[in-house]
Amino acid sequence: MSVTPLAAHPSARPAPAFRGRIGRDARSGHYAVPRRYRLHLAAADPDCLRIAVTHSLLGLERACPVTFLPAVPDCADGGHSALRPLYDASAHRYTGPALAPVLSDDWSGRIVSSHGPDIARDLARRFGGGRPTLYPCAAESQIEAVERMCGQGIEEAAQRAGAADAPEAERAAALDTLLGTLGVLERGLGSHAHLISNQITAPDVELWVALVQLDTVHRHHLDAAAVHRVADHPALWAYARRLAAHPAFGAHLDLDAIARRHHARCQGLEAAGAAVQILDWKTHTAEVTTVRPQVERP
Repeated sequence: MSVTPLAAHPSARPAPAFRGRIGRDARSGHYAVPRRYRLHLAAADPDCLRIAVTHSLLGLERACPVTFLPAVPDCADGGHSALRPLYDASAHRYTGPALAPVLSDDWSGRIVSSHGPDIARDLARRFGGGRPTLYPCAAESQIEAVERMCGQGIEEAAQRAGAADAPEAERAAALDTLLGTLGVLERGLGSHAHLISNQITAPDVELWVALVQLDTVHRHHLDAAAVHRVADHPALWAYARRLAAHPAFGAHLDLDAIARRHHARCQGLEAAGAAVQILDWKTHTAEVTTVRPQVERP
């Protein structure tokens, strides 16, 4: 399907503390060596969930081990105590929260990157030889367009539409943006199984995680009528349901963890949409939850 990008505007997400990259050879400093690097993920976090799905699609369990963190950070600043030694070793007098995701270098004991999109791209491009092509050549503009649609047209628009302290006109405009974005995706997926290719690629991971967040987090702050309008995109939600049954997707979907993270972080008011579930995610992932990838936990 063709994808038209939205106009860019600054992201509300905090800037990552580290943005190192994995290169092709030894001259890059951080070059691709199996089992040199380690991922630290809290799968209830959407950035971490995207990386976890990407990691599983690529079959990198041996090449790049994963340590999963608790759903709710255990530090008062919103960080993870298990990551604090890595942050302290990687930045002199670092005072910010120790956030996931993290890609660390076991050789040096330091962090390479805490930027989710860079981590996902480097996993696919530097360790992806002979593996699925998640970032097809010459498709970067389409990939970036989908990322923007999901980030701004779905996630940010849903947040604004459910902000109880925002003016009614602003919430209505945000809901229109959300529904408009879903409509574009609905029309494209009505005739295509995937977003930009005939197989799963990175944009499918991006959209699937955005839809998970929309149904498990954002709808709790929308009114029931709005949620019914969101649900009225049968091709889009059938697509989400189909991907949830894929082991690389469903095995990482921890609904209880997402709920705990949401309740721990959320300061908004719950609305009537909380009672209108769009998908029964537990049913669609039941067959894959018994084969969760083997991971290490702190």
